Amino acid sequence: MSACDSNSGSAVEPQIPIVAFTESINITNQQYVNLRSDNGATYVTGGVRGLIVVRQNSSTYYAFERNCPYRANDTCARVQIDPSRLFLKDPCCGSQFDLQGRVQQGPASRALRQYNTSLSGNLLTITN
Repeated sequence: MSACDSNSGSAVEPQIPIVAFTESINITNQQYVNLRSDNGATYVTGGVRGLIVVRQNSSTYYAFERNCPYRANDTCARVQIDPSRLFLKDPCCGSQFDLQGRVQQGPASRALRQYNTSLSGNLLTITN
């Protein structure tokens, strides 16, 4: 059975496991340079398979689980920032998500899991 094959398995999509975590990043660090402009995105550790953090504007940041909601148990179900930087994509099943985590193209039917973010000065804290 191939991973993300839409013709195999049941219609019920497995849930992404819930893990407790808190990650804090200094958004002025060089490794987060993409978070200095609106719609910039970068990878951060945390969650189940890592996080994608997106800057909407200077005071609003989104943090999404990289574990794709479609067939979440597949080892390849890991969302990436598209090279165009216009959307997020799971190269395994082909699902695409906008920079607010909403499904743009299936087979995924659920949005990316979003985590809480809070900004205090230059410190962005991400929690579930």
